[in-house]
Amino acid sequence: MTRLDKPLRREVEIDGKLYTLTLDPDGLKLSEKGRRKGLALSWNDLVSGDAALAAALQASTED
Repeated sequence: MTRLDKPLRREVEIDGKLYTLTLDPDGLKLSEKGRRKGLALSWNDLVSGDAALAAALQASTED
């Protein structure tokens, strides 16, 4: 198994829009291509089951 020790970026198309998915040792981030802001989720939140709560909280605090 290859250790995730640096960011890994991949492009994904969702409903005709391009997004960048970044996986790094801290967690994952999905942002619209060309934008810096996006949805971020830590691995701890994902494993503990707090992923939905963290995503909802982050969405409620965005501009």
